[in-house]
Amino acid sequence: MMFCGVLGWIHGVSSSGISHPLSLAGHWGRCIGDCGSGGVRSRAVWCTHAEGWSTFHANCDQRDKPESQRRCFKVCDWHLELFHWEVSGWDRCGLVPAAGAEAGAEGCVTAQHGLQRRSVRCLQKLNGSEFSGWSPCAKGCAPSLQHRTRAVIAPPLYGGAPCPNLTESRACAAPACALGEEEHTYSLRLGPWGECRLPHPKDTELPGRTMLDLGSDSGERSTPGLAGSHPHHRAGEVEIGYQTRQVRCVRSDGKHVALSLCPQDPVPVTSRSCVIPKDCSTSEWSPWSSCSRSCGWGSLAPGFRSRRRRVRSVAVGAGTPCPELEEREACGTGGKALLQPCPRFAWRTSEWKACQVSLLEQQDPRQQKQAGLCGGGIQTRVVYCVQILVEFGTPRLKEVARPVDGKLCQGPAPPSSQVCHLPCPAECVVSSWSPWGPCLPESCQHPLLFPGFRMRQRQVMVDPVGTVAGCPHLVESIPCEDPLCHEWVLSEGTCVTDRGKCGPGHRILKAVCKSRRGELGSGRESTLCSELPRPEVVPCEVPCARDCVVSEWSPWSPCSHSCSSKNAEGTQSRSRSILALPAQGGKACPPEQALQEQRACNDHPCVHFFWETSPWSSCSEDVLGTALNATVSWSGEATCGVGIQTRKVFCMKSSSGQVTAKRCPESVQPEAVRPCLLPCRKDCVVTLFSEWTPCPTACQPGNATAVKQSRYRIILQDSASGGQACPDTLYEERECEDIPICPVYRWKSHRWSPCVLVPESVRQGVPGQSELCGHGLQARAVTCLSELGGSADVGDCVHWAGPMPALVQECFVPCKDDCTFTPWSKFTACSSDCEATRSRRRSLTGRSRKRDKCQNTEVYPQVETEPCPCEVFTSQPHGNWSDCIIGGGPSELQPGMPSQGAAKECGQGVRLRAIACYDRSGALVEPSRCSSSGYIEEPCTVPCPFDCKLSDWSSWSPCSSSCGPGVRVRSKWLKEKPYNGGRPCPKLDLKNQVHEAVPCYSECNQYSWEVEPWSPCKIDSEQNSLHCGEGIQTRKVRCVSTAEDHGVETVPSTLCSQAEVPETVQKCSLYCPSECAVSEWGQWSPCPQVCDPNIMQTRTRQVLRASVGSKPCPEVSQMKPCILNQNCFQYQYNLTGWSGCQLGANATCGLGERRRLLSCRRSDGATVSMRLCQRLGLEKPVPTSSRCVVGCAVDCQLSPWSAWSQCSHTCGVGGQMVRGRSVLLRAAGEGRRCPEQLTQHRSCPVKPCYSWLLGPWSPCTVQGGHCGDGLQVRNLTCVVHDASASATSRPVENVLCGDLPSKESVLQLPCSVPCPGDCHLTEWSEWSSCELTCINGRSFETTGRQSRSRAFIVRSPENRDSCSGQEMETRPCPGGKCYDYLWQTSPWRDNVRTVWCQRSDGVNVTGGCPVRTRPAEIRRCSPACRKPFSYCTQRGVCGCERGYTEVMRSNGVLDYCVKVPGLEDKKADVKTIAGKNKPVNSKMHDIFKGWSIQPFNPDGKLKIWVYGVSAGGFFIIIFLIFTSYLMCKKTKQHQSPPPQQKPLTLAYDGDIDM
Repeated sequence: MMFCGVLGWIHGVSSSGISHPLSLAGHWGRCIGDCGSGGVRSRAVWCTHAEGWSTFHANCDQRDKPESQRRCFKVCDWHLELFHWEVSGWDRCGLVPAAGAEAGAEGCVTAQHGLQRRSVRCLQKLNGSEFSGWSPCAKGCAPSLQHRTRAVIAPPLYGGAPCPNLTESRACAAPACALGEEEHTYSLRLGPWGECRLPHPKDTELPGRTMLDLGSDSGERSTPGLAGSHPHHRAGEVEIGYQTRQVRCVRSDGKHVALSLCPQDPVPVTSRSCVIPKDCSTSEWSPWSSCSRSCGWGSLAPGFRSRRRRVRSVAVGAGTPCPELEEREACGTGGKALLQPCPRFAWRTSEWKACQVSLLEQQDPRQQKQAGLCGGGIQTRVVYCVQILVEFGTPRLKEVARPVDGKLCQGPAPPSSQVCHLPCPAECVVSSWSPWGPCLPESCQHPLLFPGFRMRQRQVMVDPVGTVAGCPHLVESIPCEDPLCHEWVLSEGTCVTDRGKCGPGHRILKAVCKSRRGELGSGRESTLCSELPRPEVVPCEVPCARDCVVSEWSPWSPCSHSCSSKNAEGTQSRSRSILALPAQGGKACPPEQALQEQRACNDHPCVHFFWETSPWSSCSEDVLGTALNATVSWSGEATCGVGIQTRKVFCMKSSSGQVTAKRCPESVQPEAVRPCLLPCRKDCVVTLFSEWTPCPTACQPGNATAVKQSRYRIILQDSASGGQACPDTLYEERECEDIPICPVYRWKSHRWSPCVLVPESVRQGVPGQSELCGHGLQARAVTCLSELGGSADVGDCVHWAGPMPALVQECFVPCKDDCTFTPWSKFTACSSDCEATRSRRRSLTGRSRKRDKCQNTEVYPQVETEPCPCEVFTSQPHGNWSDCIIGGGPSELQPGMPSQGAAKECGQGVRLRAIACYDRSGALVEPSRCSSSGYIEEPCTVPCPFDCKLSDWSSWSPCSSSCGPGVRVRSKWLKEKPYNGGRPCPKLDLKNQVHEAVPCYSECNQYSWEVEPWSPCKIDSEQNSLHCGEGIQTRKVRCVSTAEDHGVETVPSTLCSQAEVPETVQKCSLYCPSECAVSEWGQWSPCPQVCDPNIMQTRTRQVLRASVGSKPCPEVSQMKPCILNQNCFQYQYNLTGWSGCQLGANATCGLGERRRLLSCRRSDGATVSMRLCQRLGLEKPVPTSSRCVVGCAVDCQLSPWSAWSQCSHTCGVGGQMVRGRSVLLRAAGEGRRCPEQLTQHRSCPVKPCYSWLLGPWSPCTVQGGHCGDGLQVRNLTCVVHDASASATSRPVENVLCGDLPSKESVLQLPCSVPCPGDCHLTEWSEWSSCELTCINGRSFETTGRQSRSRAFIVRSPENRDSCSGQEMETRPCPGGKCYDYLWQTSPWRDNVRTVWCQRSDGVNVTGGCPVRTRPAEIRRCSPACRKPFSYCTQRGVCGCERGYTEVMRSNGVLDYCVKVPGLEDKKADVKTIAGKNKPVNSKMHDIFKGWSIQPFNPDGKLKIWVYGVSAGGFFIIIFLIFTSYLMCKKTKQHQSPPPQQKPLTLAYDGDIDM
């Protein structure tokens, strides 16, 4: 406590040296913190004793503690671009003061050091626009001001300087007031209307009450409350009071004067009736509705909830209007339990339906052959969307098999159609019948127990596909007698004579037991033939030398018939010929009949038998289980067990039908039962019904048609194999139940009350207003009624019946001097003529009938006439024609109605063009007045695409080759060419045909040459009397085909190989008697498979009769080498090329088969029978067939057209309706491509647009006065237009525009007209453009700013000091731009130029540009040009006037000006005067000034060339003086000026006059 009073916070040192408590603080630190005004700087503060030592802070008084922190402006780098130094000019130089003296106190005696000062401020760049032009001066002689204003375009920021004055004013030069003219003017100022007040209770007893209870239906008068009491406000209650205002007379200098100085007729109204304002009242808010989002799935998007309130009473007068009646807010979980996961949705599909080939056909459906269609086709399925639920807490997905709206599924939908293949049915193809076999018993083990049969077979060449009928029977049989399983096959030996070399003898027969089925019997099996007779020796004869020689028997000819009948029996023959004639005494030749033999053949009857079968039955369950152990190979769909198939088997007779089974061989009887795999039973699978389409939640009018809802389900799998059939009902419809009917409420308006005027007590004292008449207000009650007529809440009518009818209206109580009339009568009736008019009348009433002024019909008309409304309308087409719409006119094309049935793509249609309908006055009306549809209709045609049409295929041609591979051909020819985008034709030949060739193969032994035996050798008897020797023999040759059941059939010879035609004529020898006779040559021995010329082939013949004499027999053997392609051939298989892809008979595309054929080719190139290659056992090449695909020409398939959309505009022009379709299947191959047009548009009928049109605000009008408070009004008009840019609006009845869009305050605004001498603010300027704070063109802000301002206007000089104040507003704005501010200068003019700041968008501004970089406005030379005849040039350096040249110092500064010598005094004077009065600033002067030659070096010494020029000039001057003297001596009267001294011009500055 001992230090108390002598300790203190030390913060400085006193200059007096007296010890007292001090506070001490350190220096302020750096400003830290946020950029701008948010910075903080700190300093240290400590407590110290007066003697200088420090102590604890507690020892000092805490109340006196200096601040240790203060706010500061933190300057960041980017601030340097926003602020600039404002520097004033240097002030007068003052002496440096001595100690304790003031600066500049002493005078300057001699050159001394002094001080200059200037102010330096850091300012933020501030922007303001340029000043406007000066306002005009007031008329008259009173002193007045004119002003000009500017607006703020950028506010001060970051502590910048405030905006300067936005107004400048200056006094007008007013003329002196003339005699009798007043200096001041006077104006009548109207004050604002006061508050609406209820009159004093005693005034309510006067006629015309002021308060009405409008809550009752009767509208009777109600008694007001007592004085000072406040009546209870009920709904619908209107109170009428009064309000007043002041009227004063104001002089032009703003002073109030006597009202009599402002004469005004009529006197302005100072009181009027008004409505006591009453605010709208509403009920409390209803509870919040449930949240619209009841589930969540990863998304944080909130739901919404809402609440409502009702109107209890509407606002009256200037009361507060009703607030919003509905409120919405976002809602979420709110921290409660987690929301259930929202359902997810996914695409699902049904199974593929059966492949439909007919969908690819483009012909008329009536001509389609539905049966037998095969190949490529299209199959479809249903694609639908289902809901997938994720059970809470489990990852398992649960699917709800109920279709939902496809819009809920994300991503592309799976395809609903695809190309498929339907196998083509193939008929069974079988080979030709084999020859009939021998008569065989059915069983060789027990041949006696079974009957015998002869049989023939054929093989299946192509298995059947997709046909109910299988292959035909493959075995035929004929019963026969004496069936044998085996037989002896005999071969003859040579003939051995009994005696000698010729004569009778015998042949020994070699017998081999052979199976009649074609198997050789072994030695053991020879016992099988032991029971058969076996001839061992056959007699024979060898001709002797003189005997006749006969050839061996020829082979038996083919049987003439394949079977025997009553009319034809089979026969065959053989023959032999005479080879040598007998000699005398020898054995004679046999007669001619003995040379022929004939026998019966194929003596079995032509009737044959075969087994026939019915088609297999369907696979059914095997009740007995016989098929369970059977082995069945099965590929395909899932199976469910083994079943059996059965069929009937019966024996058929070829001619008469079914016979007993004994007639057919039992060994080849087909099976009647076989095992099979049972297909699984498939029940029909359908989805659940979809949810019912929602019924409308909003209420419906009572007369609305019944609303229906529907649901559907989808077949996922059709039933099969006896499964449960699909239901018939896939679509259900029903009427919506419990749809709320909109309640019907209506406003009921009651009678208007009598007109309520201002109370008489208020009117007293106002001149000319003692009579109780004039303008007032009248009110009425408006109540809300329900549909049944009962009373209802006001809120119900506000919600359902529209705006409330007016409660108050203006009224007029005529004064005794006013004219009164009856109400207007109704308008007279109109005729049908559009030129007619209608009128209405009124008449004067009471005393008005006797007043003359009321008889003036121009002022008070008693008849009104107007033209009759005319129902004549004209239409104009509007917009372009629509696309050609197939499928009906506008009646079938209403919005929301989808197209029905299959979508037609072409044909007859209609195109539409919207119309606009106008009435007689040119106003737009509903288009239905001109056309029921609102369109002009015009038929149109969309050309249908036609595909190339060809004829049906012709029949196949025969195979081009009779032996080996060939070609069969068929063709089509063009019937119609394609057009309009139809499928193109295949490549056609010159005959407009297209051909198809397929390979074919003809067996080489199918057709063969048949030869008859050679005729007897014919000897030419004229040359040979012995009738023996060389001769000619002939035979017949024909081409035959061995057809089934017909034996040998002659065919055209062209079918047989022309290279192998047998000889029909040959030489022969008939051996003469006693000659050696030999047989015919035998066959050549075969050559080896590999031809070798060293190997010989031989042939032999036998000697049949030896010669009588010694003449030798001819050779009996011949040999020749085996030469390739002469008598030796090699064979190999040959493959043809692949054929084209061959489809089934009725297929147009899809899977097919291509083939190549196998043939046997001889080494010389000839195609021979396949048996020759088969006999050699050659390896066959594979494969000879393969699968192939012919691409299907799939046409584009489109969905039906969607419903027409709603019009894009509710009214006016430019509205469009659109409908679309989607691609279901893309085109493939040569199919028709999808059209480019997948949407169609049509213009909407031009409906009239009705809207309220606000007129412009009127000037501020002060009714009955000159200035003060008045009103601005604007009109609200209902207009009709077509919403186009160039639309002209025409006024129409207000009913067409519906409810008023705004309240009365929108149509009237209070305003004021300033009186002379008043100060007032201007209107707000326009908002400036949005600007960002930027550095080097880049901004660190996201939002910009824009500003506007109001300037203060001073009218009277007397009020200039008392008026102040201006207003500025700034608001954020989105976006914004960066602007640069640059100094702009005008050209120099007399060393003066204009400097201003300009923004980069071209706006001239005040502020914004840095002051430190401001260019100079006045150009001064430094140091100043004080030398005689010098001036400051444009370049800012001192130069000499015209007629003088500069002499410069070594530092480049002008030293003095030298007059150019040799100039005439007059001229020099002129130049001097010109130079003194006006420095030459022309550009030309500066150009030549740059060319002046400086005679001095920088060090001040004369240049060397100057001495030379001076010397030369001196001699020239002497010469000129001498010459002048001689000339002047002769003619003194004609003196001429001396010539120019050219050498001196080098030092001249280039004056252009020289």
